[in-house]
This record gives sequence, structure tokens and C-alpha cells, in this order.
Amino acid sequence: MSALEPYALRADGQDAPQGIVAAPVFSWRLRSGRRGARQTAYRIVVAARLPGGGSARAWDSGRVESSETTGIRYGGAPLASSRDYDWTLTVEDEAGGVVERTAVFATGIVHSDEWAAAWIGRNPVFRHVALPPQDTDISFTVNKLQPVRRFVRHFDIDAVPAVAKVHASAQGVYRLYVNGRRVGTDELAPGWTEYRDRITYQSWDVTEHLRPGRNSIAALLGDGWYVGFIGTDRRHQAQHYGKEPALLVQLTMDAADGGRSVLGTDESWRETASDILYADLLMGQYEDSRRAQPDWHLPETDLTDWSSAVVVGTDVDRLTAEVDPGVRATLTLPAVSVEAVGEGRHIVDFGQNLVGRVRLTVRGQAAGTRIQINHAEVLDHGELYTANLRTAEPLDVFWTDGESSQVFEPRFTLHGFRFAEIDGLAGSLDAGDVEAVVLHNDVEFLGDFSSSDAPLDRLFQNICWGLRGNFVSIPTDCPQRDERLGWLADAQVFAPTALAIADVAPLLRRWMRDVRSAQNDDGAFPDIAPHLIHLREGAPAWGDGGVTIPWHIHRATGDLSVLQEAADSMVAWVRHVERHNPSLIWRAQVGNDYGDWLQIGEETRKDVLSTAYFAHSADLTARTLRLVGREADADGIEELRDRIAATFASAFVAPDGTVAGDTQGGYLLALSFGLYRDIAERDRIAEKLVESVLRRDVSLTTGFVTVGLLCPVLAEIGRDDLAFRLLHNDRYPSWLFSVRNGATTIWERWDGWTPEHGFQSARMNSFNHYSLGSVGQWFLSGILGITQQSGSAGYRDLRLAPRFDPFLTHAQGSLETPRGRVESSWRRDGDEIAWTVTVPPGTPAIADLPCRTASEITEGGENTTHSQGVTLMDHGQGSIRLRLESGTFNFRLPAG
Repeated sequence: MSALEPYALRADGQDAPQGIVAAPVFSWRLRSGRRGARQTAYRIVVAARLPGGGSARAWDSGRVESSETTGIRYGGAPLASSRDYDWTLTVEDEAGGVVERTAVFATGIVHSDEWAAAWIGRNPVFRHVALPPQDTDISFTVNKLQPVRRFVRHFDIDAVPAVAKVHASAQGVYRLYVNGRRVGTDELAPGWTEYRDRITYQSWDVTEHLRPGRNSIAALLGDGWYVGFIGTDRRHQAQHYGKEPALLVQLTMDAADGGRSVLGTDESWRETASDILYADLLMGQYEDSRRAQPDWHLPETDLTDWSSAVVVGTDVDRLTAEVDPGVRATLTLPAVSVEAVGEGRHIVDFGQNLVGRVRLTVRGQAAGTRIQINHAEVLDHGELYTANLRTAEPLDVFWTDGESSQVFEPRFTLHGFRFAEIDGLAGSLDAGDVEAVVLHNDVEFLGDFSSSDAPLDRLFQNICWGLRGNFVSIPTDCPQRDERLGWLADAQVFAPTALAIADVAPLLRRWMRDVRSAQNDDGAFPDIAPHLIHLREGAPAWGDGGVTIPWHIHRATGDLSVLQEAADSMVAWVRHVERHNPSLIWRAQVGNDYGDWLQIGEETRKDVLSTAYFAHSADLTARTLRLVGREADADGIEELRDRIAATFASAFVAPDGTVAGDTQGGYLLALSFGLYRDIAERDRIAEKLVESVLRRDVSLTTGFVTVGLLCPVLAEIGRDDLAFRLLHNDRYPSWLFSVRNGATTIWERWDGWTPEHGFQSARMNSFNHYSLGSVGQWFLSGILGITQQSGSAGYRDLRLAPRFDPFLTHAQGSLETPRGRVESSWRRDGDEIAWTVTVPPGTPAIADLPCRTASEITEGGENTTHSQGVTLMDHGQGSIRLRLESGTFNFRLPAG
């Protein structure tokens, strides 16, 4: 490939989004097989598709001489609701080549006064459907929950419209159908947001679903987060936002002549209970297929005996278009093994701890047979271990209707599990009749890594699976027990890794609006968002997530608007901490003050951690204010940061470099956040960090907050050797200890299970908890060396600094940056390292290689000074710095 090729065309960070309501921002990536390839100009033309055919130009950027590929905002005519738009990108390169690509986006409801739909709910005359007699023992749950409802509206049209769009939401969760066909692929829509402030809606094109004559639009409506069980407080788990779910649907049909008709939810819709007796995210789904009505959503169905839906509200002010990929079924995993463990009872192993549901094919069962599926992450002596799920009841129950073959797959619940116990089957269970369906926000995965070390590769995959399992509408702490909450500290320490592995920026940005919604009048962020339990202000490193996460998003994407949105709230948080701690040692207003949560073997002083984070948040806030052009405000916050740092050094750093408490966490915080007086003091702190690692026989003691700093800081102070020894250590406590003991996701605790003591306390022992996996970003930035300069954002100034792990013979991987794909692979070849790297077009990179002289390095078989696209910049202490143009380069350098 030699031509410059644009790809991954995005509008507002999404591929073909369907709900744009404001001027979108366009971006694309570039690739080419030609060295030195770069974009010199672009042009974007946006055109609205007309219902009668043809198009109307809405915006033409004109030819823009620029290498920019991100952040290009639409500047044309106002967008129309429920309309398809094409945007055509033309890119010119330095050789005079021209390439054209076209992508699409569609609009949602642009103006709130265009909503004609009302919120509808069930008729209150009709109460719960009774469970079969054998299930009266779950009466507490049943009293809190109710059947999933069916809603249907029949309507007639003379002809299929030129364009038909549907926009839908729920106070609860829903599935939508038109003429019996499912609309979209989103699961558990509309997802969880701070419902008191915003509820998302989804938009789809349903033109092909319609037909002349009688049509039907139908929905299933469940409790979801809005009405169902959430969190750890048993007394208040259900009905946090409302006592009843509600549905809102608007169908817009455009005729070829430009006429538009609208059909929305109102009292003309009919409703009834479904065969899903109840469904809850924590408590599972009960479904009686004997009550099923396969044609309930078809136009021919008689609705005479159904109730009229009730209008429960007309407020649409909280509605906001979906801005990130929804939760979807992305993978199916077959059963690895099926073991019969008793009469009618089988335990299935899917080989992977995951989040989702079981799809079970049931064959030859008598009508009314009760099939129960229980779920667990691990086994205890061959049986499901569910004590750690606390009050969550991971049971899905299905009553058969007597057909020769049925498929049961719950639609309104999800579980965290690797193992499933299937109970009640008459006869054996074939492994081909059961599979696991994986659910998570359908984000693009950006980073990958593999190496010569299988346990290390498994660790990286465990980190990726932890992301899958815990990015379900919001970034959760864990996906299996009665919690599943948006803890800010978990998210902020994992954010750099998450943003390197997957395109979670739109989700995190949307979630940060919930975080800011929960910020109190004094400026305090919460511990969790959405904020409905633990109603206290955020602890150190928890509340600080309101500052650090927007910064991480900006750093990964280069998007300045995320900082513009967050700047005022960041200032408010920093001033809140200052106001209550005039001494600048953060000891007051600390919330629940978790410290370096679940650290092992030693305890970092809480005032050391809190004050370090106070300085760090002030630092990031000052940088943010400068970037958004608020220089005077930045000066004030920067001066505060300097005073906090000086106070930290005075209060906590001894003359020999000891940080109060003498823990790995304390040293990491001081070094990572720059909390020292001068370089000499930094070096003394670094020596103490090394001592703290060595005295533990090169083992870690870090908890949630500081573990992600460990390898990067050790490498920064020149102790790659210790970083790699820690990374490859599989003794307890270590990252690979869990891998050695069969983990397929990251554990919540270093000691979730040990041979000596078995399981940790069931009160808090998740086996899918991504926080301790925050080392994942270093696989890419450290081992592969794919990173960026300190002042860069969105990988505008690429830096390549691979660290050749002595425990590996080879490593390879890539990262899709906002500007294009960076690839890095290296292998040991005798006494040399062969390193191949690909730099995307228009993004020149600085490469730092561990060599004494440039003459030791060859590229493509010749001296680097003769290699096209390579420029020698300078020599460092034992390192060579090169400037690389775009293209693929093959270097060889000494291994030692």
C-alpha cells in the first residue's frame, strides 16, 4: 500500500451514529505503506439525503491546508431531525495524490419541542403475575419486582415511507420491535445514567421494517436500573428512581414528497404482562414459556383483551441522545466442559470469567419442566462458589412449554460468571446446547499485546476481559455481586489502561456528566456516580476522579472540549479541598478515606496519599485552565499546587528521602506527582523506593490507588530490571499469582484465593475487578514503547521507547491512535535486538533506543544516517534519539 488512505471515519467519535443533535466533530485516521507520507490538505462536504431522492448540501469546508485529522467541527446549516447525512472526506497527500471516502451519520430529535410522544406505563388495575407454587420461597424479591410488560400499537399506512426513523427510551430497560422484527442490537437500553438529570434515547432507521397496510410497533419493558435492585443496601436496593417503569417511543415517517407523519406513545397503545414473570439485573430472570405468545408483536394479533396503556408523564427535558456505543452481545463462547453432578444437574465451564448470560437449548422436556441456571465465577470443591455474591441472586429460571426444542436466553438481566449450574433437565446436556453470550458496551478495541511469555499474555487478556465485564453502561467496580457501582477511584486508576485498550472515551465522557451532576454545592465530587447510595462526599483519590479522568480522556484523544466541559468542576473540587484544609495537609473532609485500598503487607499513610492527590489534582487543574485559555485562573491554581508540594515535602519527606510511612505507595506518589524539592531529593526518594521493593524480595505492596504507578515509576528512575521482575513474579502477592491459579480476569484482592487459606472473606471478594489491572497500559507504553511526549495529547507528538524485557525473547503489539495505527515488535536475535516499528502518516515520532552510539544501530541493513525517513537527533546517557517520519522501519541494535 503506497497511497495515503483515510479510514475509521467518525462523527462525534462514532461509526455511523444515529442520534446526532448538535454540530458533530469529524475525525479520521491515516495509513500508508510509503515512508514520509503525510496529509497536506482535506475537504469535508456534508449533504442531507432528501426523502424523495437526491441530496442537499449542508456544509462544505472548502479545501483546508492542514495535517489535522481530528477535531474538525461541522460548520454548516442547522441539522434537521430524523435525517440521514453523508459526509465526504477528500484527503490530499504530499505527493499530490487525492483520495475520497464517504461516511454517514443520522440525526435524532434536534429540538425538544419536536417530541410528540408521552411516557406510558402499565395499567395499575393489573397487578403481579403469580409465580408457580414451587417458587414461593423468593417472595421478598417478587414483592419488589413485577412482570416485564408488553406494549403494542397497530397503525395503517398506504405505502412504505421513503424514510422511517424511530427514537425510543425507557425509565427502565426495553426492547423494540416493528412488525415482529427486533429494532437495533442494543441490550438493556437505554442504559444507566443519572436519571434525575438525563435519560438517553436511541435512534434507528426502520424503513425496511414497514409494509403497506397494517403495521405494529411493539416493546418489552422491564425494571432495569430505574426500578430494580442496585447496590449493597438491602433496604433500598429497589425503586431508587421510581416505582414503575415507563416507555417512550416516537416513529417519524417521511414521504417522498416531503410530508412527515409522527406516531408516538400515548394512551392508544395497548399493554399486558409478558411471559417474563420478572427480570432484574441483580436477581435474574424468571420466564414461563407456557404463557408465551409468539405473535404478540405482529400486526395480526388481536389486542382486544389487552389493557390501555396509561400516560404517566410528558416531560422530555431530560432526554438526551445516545453518544456512545450501547451495550451489545459481542461474543459467544462455547462450553469448554459439561459435567453431570447429580440427577438433572450439570455444571458447565465456559473457560472464561465473563459478563452476560447463558443461551440454553432445551430438548425433549415435558411441559412445565422447571430449568434453573445458577452462575458463579469460581468453583469450591467442584460446586459453584456464590457466597461472594452477597444478596445478589444470580438465578435464571425457565418453564418449558413441551415443544421438542426450545431456546432460553434471558433478555433483561446479566451475570458475572465462568461457571453455570443447570438444574432440572431430564436427561443429559450436550455441550453444543449451551453457550455464553458476552455483553458490554460495544467499543472498538484499540491496543493489543502478545509475547513469548504465555502467563504475561494471559495477564494482558485478563485485563482486557476485566474491561469488557465492567464497561456495561457505566464503568463499574465489579459485575457479579450486589454492587456494580461507578466507583470513581477504580475508574480513574484504570482509565489510562482502558483508554489504551479500547475506545472508551465517549462512554467515560458521558459518565463524567453524571459525576458532575453529583458534585455538591461545596464542590465535592462523590465516591460513586450515578449517586444514589453512599451519599457522602468523595474520599481522596475517589473524588479526585472528577479531575483525573477528564485529563486522561484529553491526553488519550486530544479532545480539548472534554476539558472545557470539566474545568469549572475541577476548580470547584480543588478549592473545596483547600477550603477545608488551610494547612494544605489533607486531613479534613476526607469522606470514607479508603487510603491505598486493599494494599498488602504495609499501609501507606492516608494523609500522605490524600495530600499527594490534592497536589496532583491542583496540577492537572492548572494545566487544564491553561489549555482552555484561562491563564489568570491557572496561575492561581498553579501557585496553590506549588504550595501543596512544598508542604508535602516539608511534612512527609525526611532528609534521607524517606517518605512518611516508608511504603512503596508513598514513594510512588511522591515521584509520580513531582512532590520533591529538587533533583537530589528526587534521587534519594527513588533510592528509598528501590529499597522498599528489594526488602520485600522484589514483591509489591501496592493497593488500588498506587499499583498502576509501580512499573512506570521504576522505569523512569532507571530500574527497568525491578519493574520486569515484579511483572513476571508469580509468587503471592503479584499480578501473575492469580494467573498461576487459573484467573481469567483481574481479582479484586491480591489474596482472593490462596492455597493456604482458600477464599478471602465473602463479604468482599470479587474475581472480576479491573483496578489492579492498571498495569496494562505499561505493556504498550513500556514493553512496546508506544507513548507520547509529556506535553502531547492524542498522540500528536509520538514517542517510541521500547524496553527490552530480559524475560522475553519477543514482544509485539499495536495501538490505534487518533491519527493512525502504531505498531511495535521486537525480538532477540543472538546478541542483537530486531525492532520493527510502523509510524502512521503525518505523525513523526521520536525514538529513544538504549545504545551508546548511532553506529551501533542499522535500519534496513544500513547505517541509520543513510536511511530514508530517519534523522539522528542527539545522544543521551547510554541512549540514542532518532526522528522517524511515517512508514515502517526495521532496526537492529545491540541486545546488551
